[in-house]
Amino acid sequence: MGPLEARTLQPRWNGSDLVAPEWLNNGDNAWQLTAATLVGLQSLPGLMVMYAGLVKKKWAINSAFMVLYAFASTLIAAFGEYMLPFVGVPGPAVAMDYELSHATLPSANEEAAYGMSTMVYFQFVFAAITVVLIAGAALARMNFLAWAIFCPLWITLSYTVGAYSIWGGGFLFNMGCLDYSGGYVIHVSSGMAGFTLAYWIGPRHPRDRNDFHPNNMLLALVGVGLLWLGWNGFNGGDPYTASPDAGAAVLNTNICTAMSMLVWILMDVIFFKRPSVIGAIQGIITGLRFFLEFCDDVLGDFHTHLVGGIVGGFLTGLFATSEGVQAFALAAPGGAIDGNGRQVWVQIVGFLFIIGWNGFWTSAICLFIKYVLRVPLRYDEDTLLIGDEAIHGEIPYAFFHDGKHDYDAKYGQPNPGVLQGHDPEGGVASSSRSNGSGDEDKIGKSE
Repeated sequence: MGPLEARTLQPRWNGSDLVAPEWLNNGDNAWQLTAATLVGLQSLPGLMVMYAGLVKKKWAINSAFMVLYAFASTLIAAFGEYMLPFVGVPGPAVAMDYELSHATLPSANEEAAYGMSTMVYFQFVFAAITVVLIAGAALARMNFLAWAIFCPLWITLSYTVGAYSIWGGGFLFNMGCLDYSGGYVIHVSSGMAGFTLAYWIGPRHPRDRNDFHPNNMLLALVGVGLLWLGWNGFNGGDPYTASPDAGAAVLNTNICTAMSMLVWILMDVIFFKRPSVIGAIQGIITGLRFFLEFCDDVLGDFHTHLVGGIVGGFLTGLFATSEGVQAFALAAPGGAIDGNGRQVWVQIVGFLFIIGWNGFWTSAICLFIKYVLRVPLRYDEDTLLIGDEAIHGEIPYAFFHDGKHDYDAKYGQPNPGVLQGHDPEGGVASSSRSNGSGDEDKIGKSE
């Protein structure tokens, strides 16, 4: 064997360093992967089935599909190298040497005891649920093609900037802005983006605004149950290690969620004389309730996430303790309760930046889709009357004759039916119902 052949067979990597590098802590790695998966379950199937249960029957498939698409498309929108104090350059994260390298956040001077692939996975599920939360404000009317374009653009131009600014070593991080688990990065940004998106899309069909009863409350309860337990990974994984602070975060997550739900049930009994399942679901998510008519925010992104995130962030500036901050491995010396009044205005600067940045880019993306790409943000009135069957050619439940679905044998497409103004079964055209006729038709049965 010659020298050249020997060099060719020489391994480029030290096998033991790849399997068990010095920086690896198996417990931290296992917990971080578990926590990330719990967060992923909040979206799939948690919010997916919750949305499907809370909307009218004719929007169940479309609502669930919007969540599924948002989750998948987020993973492809990666973020790469540092460029400016709050902006980076998109880049791939699939090279094997990158995935096996030590997880570090160089701008924040932070590192974790596991690989970069674990860190990317954890950050991905956080980004994905943010877009999924935005979907709650756009249900029952947003053009799916417009949504397909919106998701990767919003993640790249809006979310990543806020996340880097607060968590990754950007200017808000260096100011000492506290965001333990996405109060600003996820909730304020999704609340503001959802509010803005709802404004640009416009309202639901008047018939849906006046009568939008949930089609499956049990499905919604399954979804919110997954959301609740998934929150253990959401908050418990944020210290980036299986530390005592992670345990405290998990315990306090469940205490706050249970108390919020119980208070909301009590409020329903006091004001409406009966407990409400929808109220309990709302209480589990936020504990706050505001009434908003300015835009058609279907599932309450504005009050649940924007208002809740702002209030929570502001109160953090008041009541954060130095012990809690240090346990989270942050440098801020607590809040006003520990004599650091500066933390209050730092928190205010934080949510003002997130609100401004997300409001601007959400508007810019919507206008780009509508006026440059010429893709309507909202479905036309006829499509809004029909829902899933017009958009996807599918229906959510197949019970008895309700599940009958005629497809064209040659093209695999549904027969024209109500979309063309006539019913294959000889019923009344859809237009007669929408024009005020009292006759029964297929649209009425689909809702």
